[in-house]
Amino acid sequence: MAEIKLKSVSELLGMKFFIPSYQRGYRWTEQQVKDLLNDIWDFSKKKKSEYEFYCVQPLVVKRIDEFHKKALKLELNEEWYEVIDGQQRLTTIYLILSAMKDAISILGLPTELYDLKYQRTIDNYDFTNFLKNVGSILKEEYGHIEYYYVSRAFLTIKEWLKVERVNKGDFCNSLLKHDLDDSNPQRDKANNIRFIWYESVDEDPIKVFTRLNIGKISLTNAELIKALLLNRSNFHISDDNHLKLRQQEIASEWDNIEYTLQNDEFWLFLHEKGYDRPTRIDFIFDLICKQNKLNLSDELYESIGSDEYRTFRYFYEYFKSGTSDIENCWKTVKTYFQTFKEWFDDLELYHYVGFLVEYNHSISELVSKWHKSSDKKSFVKFLKAEIKKIIDKCPKLDFQYKEDGGDKWKSKPILLFHNVQTAINQNNKNLNNETYKLGVFYKFPFHLYKLESWDVEHINSNTTNEEEDADTQKEWLLNVFLSTDENTQKKIFEYCEETDEEHKTIIFNDIKSEFPQNEEWTSEEKNRIWNYTLLDSSTNRSYGNAIFSSKRRIIIGKDKGVQIAVPKISKDGKLQLGEDAKAKSSFVPLCTKQVFMKYYSATMNDANYWTKVDADGYLKDIDDCIKKLEE
Repeated sequence: MAEIKLKSVSELLGMKFFIPSYQRGYRWTEQQVKDLLNDIWDFSKKKKSEYEFYCVQPLVVKRIDEFHKKALKLELNEEWYEVIDGQQRLTTIYLILSAMKDAISILGLPTELYDLKYQRTIDNYDFTNFLKNVGSILKEEYGHIEYYYVSRAFLTIKEWLKVERVNKGDFCNSLLKHDLDDSNPQRDKANNIRFIWYESVDEDPIKVFTRLNIGKISLTNAELIKALLLNRSNFHISDDNHLKLRQQEIASEWDNIEYTLQNDEFWLFLHEKGYDRPTRIDFIFDLICKQNKLNLSDELYESIGSDEYRTFRYFYEYFKSGTSDIENCWKTVKTYFQTFKEWFDDLELYHYVGFLVEYNHSISELVSKWHKSSDKKSFVKFLKAEIKKIIDKCPKLDFQYKEDGGDKWKSKPILLFHNVQTAINQNNKNLNNETYKLGVFYKFPFHLYKLESWDVEHINSNTTNEEEDADTQKEWLLNVFLSTDENTQKKIFEYCEETDEEHKTIIFNDIKSEFPQNEEWTSEEKNRIWNYTLLDSSTNRSYGNAIFSSKRRIIIGKDKGVQIAVPKISKDGKLQLGEDAKAKSSFVPLCTKQVFMKYYSATMNDANYWTKVDADGYLKDIDDCIKKLEE
C-alpha cells in the first residue's frame, strides 16, 4: 500500500531525509543538471493558469519508525523519511537552493533547507556535512567520485545562472512560492515546482528499491493512480472488513484488465507496435483524461499540464476535489475496457475497428462515437463510412499505375480491406449455415500483420527481360526451379555445369519448352491492382522475380511454417541449394493465400502463371468487397 499526494518544494523545507547505503551515490551529469534547470526556468517564463505547476518525477519515501531511528542514530524527536527512489533529483534541488540562498533571502522566502543525511561514509569524510557546506568548502581536487559529481553539479548550477542571465527572483518564486487560494482552501495557487510524493506503507523499502531500480520498472501513471484508487481515505466505507474486501475486488479486476491488455492479439488490434510502457492499463486512464470523463472543471482540467504525469494529476485532482466517487471512477475504467472487449469479440466490429486503427483513426473518437450511438447497427454504419473515406483516397481499381510499379503502395489500404471484408463474409456464411451455427471461424490477425513488415508486391513478376544471354537465362532458371519436377531440376543443374555454349542453349530451350506462356502482359497491365497482393518483405526478398508457380511453392511452405531454400548461383556459375528451415512466422494473409490457390478463377487454367482470367476474377472480388461498405 502507499499514500500518494503532491508536495511542493516549499513543503519539503525543514523535513529530514535519510539516504540509505543501498542507494548508489550521486551521479547526475552536467547535462542532467542543466536539463532540470532549463525545465524550471522555461516553466517560470511561460504563460500559465493560476494553478498550474511543474511536476517533478516521483519521490518514493518511507517513514522511519522509532526502532530504526535508534539503530540508525537519528534524532528520536524528529520525523525522518527514508528515500527509496528520487534521491538524485532531491539532491540536485538541494544544490540549486544552496546556490541561490542569497536571492532567496532577499525575496523573503524560506532559507531553511531540508536535511539530507547519508548513511554511507567515504574514508572518514562526512558526505552529509560536505553537501551542507558545498558552497564554502567546494574543491574540485577531491579524489572521490561522490564529491566529484556533487562539485561538478554545483559548479554547473553557478555557471548556468551566469550564462543564462536568469532572473533569480522569477526562478526562486517558481521554485518556492506556495500560496493558498483564500476563496477555495482546497486549491493551491501553485506557481511552483512539485514532487509526486509516494509514501510506501508496510512495504520492505529494499524490495521497493529493487523493483524500481534494478528491475527498471518505474512508477507509471497507472501505478500512481492505483495507489489513489486503493487509498482507504477515498472510500466511503466505515467497516474495515467491507473496505478491505472492496479494495481486493478492485485490485483483482485491475489485474484481470492488465492481463488481457498484455495479450498482443488483443492489444495490437487496438494499437500499433512500439508501446514501451511496462503497464498497458495506462492507455485507458489516458483516454479518460483526454475525454475528461470524470468531469473536472475547466479550471482544474487546465491546471494538470501536459507532461508525462498529466494523467496521474488528472486523477489526483479528481480525488482531491472532495466530490470524488471511487465507484464511479472505477466503473468508468471498466466501461472503457468492456467496450474494447466487446469490439474484440464481435465479428464486424473487430475487423472494421482494427482496419481503422491501422490507418491511424483516433481510438478516442471511436469510443466517443460508440457511446453516442443508439445501437450497434448505427455504429457499424459509421465505421463503414470512415473506411470508405480511406478507400476513396486510393487510386480507382482500373487506375493505370506507374509502369515501374513505383506507386503500388497506394493500393495497400484496398488490399488490407479486401482481407478484412473477406474474413467477415466467410464467417457470416458459416454463422448462417444451419449445420454449423458456431462462432467466429477466422479473425484477421492484426497482431501478426503489425509485427511483420508487409508490403504490396507483384503476383505476376514485373520482369520483362528476354532470356537472350547467359545471365538472364540463369536468372529465369532460378525463378522456375522450385516449380519443376526432379527431372527438370537435374537439367537446370546440368545447364549450370555445362561449359559448351551451344549445348547450354539446347538445354535451356528444352527446359523453356516445359513452361509455355501464350499470354503477354504489358508493363501497364502488370502494374495494376489485379496483379498486386500483400506479402511480407522477407518472403518477397527470398524469391525475387520467380514465376507464379515458384512463388506458390514458397507461399505454401510459409503457410506450413517452412522457409523453403531458394537456389542461388555461385561466383563460379554453379547452382547452389540451401536447406529448408523453420519460418519465422507462418502467417499468410487470407487473400494472398487464395491468390496463389487460384481461388478467384472460375476454372483452373495454367498452374505456372497468373493469367488475366485469374486477375479479372481477383479484381471482381475486390470490387464486391468494397461494395459491402455501401450496404
